[in-house]
Amino acid sequence: MSGRGGGGGRGLGGDGGRGGGGGSGRGQGRGGRGYDGGGGGRVCRGGGRGWVVPPGGGGDGGGRGWAVPPGGGRGWAVPPTNAPSRPHAAAGPSSSSSAISREFEKKLTVVDHSASTSSASGSGGGDAEAMQVPVPVPVKVPPSSTKHLKVPKRPGYGTGGNKIMVRANHFVVRLVNNDLMLHHYDVAISPEVRSKKVTRVIMKKLQDAHKASNLGNRMLAYDGNKSVYTANELPFQSKDFVVKLSNPGEREREFKVTIKFAAKVDLYRLQQFLRSKQLDVPQETIQALDVVLREKPSTNYTVVGRSFFNPSLGGRGPLGDGMEYCKGFYQSIRPTQMGLSLNIDVSATSFYEPTPVIDFVSNYLRKDITTRQMSNLDWIKVKKVLRNVRVKVTHVEAARQREYKISGITTESTSQLSFVFDGTDTTIVEYFRQKYNYVLQYPLLPALKSGNDARPNYLPMEIVREQEYNDDTLLKEFGVQINPALTSIEARVLPPPMIMYHETGQETLVNPNVGQWNMINKRMITGGRVDHWACVSFSRTANANKFFRDLIEMCTSKGMVFRSEPLIPNQVITNGQIEKALIDIHNKSIEEFKNSKTGPKQLQLLLIILPDMKGSYDMIKRICETELGIVSQCCQPDKVARANKSLLENLALKINMKVGGRNSVLQQAIQRKIPFLTDRVTIVFGADVTHPQPGDDSASSIAAVVASMDWPEVTKYQTRVSAQHHRQEIIQDLYKETQNGQVKGGMIRELLIAFNRSTGLWPESIIFFRDGVSEGQFNDVLRFEIDAIWKACQSIRPDYLPRMTFIIVQKRHHTRLLPMNHKDRRSTDKSGNIIPGTVVDTQICHPTEFDFYLCSHAGLQVLIKFLINPNIISFLIYLVDINTIQCHQGTSRPAHYHVLFDDNGITADQLQTLTNNLCYTYGRCTKAVSLVTPAYYAHLAAFRARCYQPQEGGYSDSGSRSGGSDRNRATRSETVGEVRQLPAIKENVKEVMFFC
Repeated sequence: MSGRGGGGGRGLGGDGGRGGGGGSGRGQGRGGRGYDGGGGGRVCRGGGRGWVVPPGGGGDGGGRGWAVPPGGGRGWAVPPTNAPSRPHAAAGPSSSSSAISREFEKKLTVVDHSASTSSASGSGGGDAEAMQVPVPVPVKVPPSSTKHLKVPKRPGYGTGGNKIMVRANHFVVRLVNNDLMLHHYDVAISPEVRSKKVTRVIMKKLQDAHKASNLGNRMLAYDGNKSVYTANELPFQSKDFVVKLSNPGEREREFKVTIKFAAKVDLYRLQQFLRSKQLDVPQETIQALDVVLREKPSTNYTVVGRSFFNPSLGGRGPLGDGMEYCKGFYQSIRPTQMGLSLNIDVSATSFYEPTPVIDFVSNYLRKDITTRQMSNLDWIKVKKVLRNVRVKVTHVEAARQREYKISGITTESTSQLSFVFDGTDTTIVEYFRQKYNYVLQYPLLPALKSGNDARPNYLPMEIVREQEYNDDTLLKEFGVQINPALTSIEARVLPPPMIMYHETGQETLVNPNVGQWNMINKRMITGGRVDHWACVSFSRTANANKFFRDLIEMCTSKGMVFRSEPLIPNQVITNGQIEKALIDIHNKSIEEFKNSKTGPKQLQLLLIILPDMKGSYDMIKRICETELGIVSQCCQPDKVARANKSLLENLALKINMKVGGRNSVLQQAIQRKIPFLTDRVTIVFGADVTHPQPGDDSASSIAAVVASMDWPEVTKYQTRVSAQHHRQEIIQDLYKETQNGQVKGGMIRELLIAFNRSTGLWPESIIFFRDGVSEGQFNDVLRFEIDAIWKACQSIRPDYLPRMTFIIVQKRHHTRLLPMNHKDRRSTDKSGNIIPGTVVDTQICHPTEFDFYLCSHAGLQVLIKFLINPNIISFLIYLVDINTIQCHQGTSRPAHYHVLFDDNGITADQLQTLTNNLCYTYGRCTKAVSLVTPAYYAHLAAFRARCYQPQEGGYSDSGSRSGGSDRNRATRSETVGEVRQLPAIKENVKEVMFFC
């Protein structure tokens, strides 16, 4: 009998583990998974995921547990012989594992934790329903219980697919002096300086003045903050320096700089790690080398994050709305299988053009604010776009001009806003006339606000101008050499999966060509049925009747079942009363349902043509999905006017998903031939967190989790969304319970229960794709999110712990894969990009951990030139040559997948094939997507949930703003520590893929 047994719990950093008990291996005849007896399992230091029985015995024993003494169980700190049982079917030697699995799924039900619960004790050959012993309550284990979890090692390398050669924008870094000992020194500057640009100027002056004397001819690598690194020790342990700075028109400033020895940085530990002889990444050593490599560009260029910008690196140009772009480069040093690697990539970012604020605001709003009054909506837009922007005042001579950081904008004009000056209540206009003999030209405009509410500074717009932002010797001293050649890598191209459509179409099987196919002669595998629908147009220009008629015909031709006439006649509403119109349609549909005797008693779909003016989409989605319970499909009026077959087909795909249909399915899923997905009941999760736009320093972040609701097809998903603290990346609501532990909930628990309601099964395995997590947050995810998933499973039933593989998905990285030869059709598509399905898990990947790069989508047509930029002496940078770009979106960027946890025992080939196949299940188009589909859906769901957030300033549909002084105003986003939860999505909406 095949299965797993064991002697203890799934140990987390202790003596637990999967397996144990007596015997080894998952295999035939060497034990059982507790159902038929045995005692085998995968041995791991005495613990085991499973059920303790003597060799040859039957039934279930222990549990899968946290790190407890050998033989303990996960969640139950008791000896194995007293551990709880797991419901199972008694089976003879001839019973099949699938039959056992089905019986187990049928028995497993959600338990009421407020009532006493009982289960079965292991006894060979007994009847599960006849066994009645109490099931103990799980031990409360805090999130820190997972602090000893380690990222799994690579289980091996993938071998599937056709081998090709590609290049990557990684450059090998060599450390030529193995005996070199780096020295780390702490730096303290007083008075404190917040600007890194200024601190670098101070440290450069210090080095220029003292290098030959007090610094012993050592060069300093400075991080711009509080650390300096040297190639060898300085001639002192601690020393104070005085540095004087003076700028034209300003008084001389004096700074005290203290340099104090902190620690030695051992390069030997890094070398041991790169040789796989040490498990822990020596982050301090890598950080020191990163500072060394960033020293020169940090001095010469504008630093934004990990990128450097300067017009000399490729120019600048206007973006509109008072913004301009500037080209630059990104660089980062990282450990890889080939040693240290310098990853260099082209970057571009936006800057504010140096311009008077009045001109900037007029340009941004596209109207002259000096002659036309700002509306309520204008006020919100300007406050958002100017927050945190640095400005200079111009009403005083250059020597006295100061820099300010904008924190807001007043609701009153400068002629109305007053404060106490010299004991008298004075307006801003009067103050500037008395203090500076300056007459404000635009007294009806609001003022910019700087500082905090306790001590605000008010700056009239007209006096403010936006601020302009814009060696080899060092590397030799630190013993660093960089190979200027792009890294050549052996990659593999995985085959695409076959796509199935309905048998009534002329084409039922499709073999994607370079990651793409089409809907010609095909019908949806499961067409949705829509009995009750309505349509409304808020546009003056769109031909609504013809468009809606054509759209319904397209949906019907592709396999959907649509009632020919809408429940409510088409309406064209152009008076701007959008909210009222939606509520009226909802109320009219309810009246119609009173007279209906068949079909669902709710409006299933509302087709909407958006207004000609932008800005109403968020409100429409919020009202439909959280107030009225209506699934909607919105269409842009300009696209409606030029609707063609392709547009109508894409809309039909979206609509079918939103009403519960399936567009296509993988043939291998139906045949149950996708490794690890179809050979056991599996649920696939995707999760993402979307954060406020740059410059917004207070709005909540939005977390979204999606989960598959069908098996083995894995095409339908549900989502749960939640607001959390500003820029909080770790998802807070995966699992939650009341203080007394009686009421349990959270996104994972809700989705597991929804899966059971949809399929009648409980997942045996979890595949979890987590998007958007940086490497620095891996430990937090291990400690909190994985722990929350386990707790959510146990809240359903204490001994319910499905196997799990947890994968981080990263798209915002800087690794690029390029073909060795753009004309080689074996490794490139017709645009010269690498072929979809290209996977890399060697050389540029992690030295020991389980990760890979996968380019699953077709790239856009573009030609790249690689240039050595003479402005950066010792750094090879490749830049896009503007003159050779055929399509400026860029080349194919692979997604990076990094396994943080795995007890499924999944292999490299299995995970790479599964991930590539899932990229072909994205329902909104007939293309493989660049990001694994569940993570992509989570991204869409998180952005949809942002529509539900109340607009700052309390705007209503009519556009009026709540009154009150600017000083007394306190919106949600300005209240520290408070997170206003999102409005609840209606139940009928949650059950379908409304977010697509």
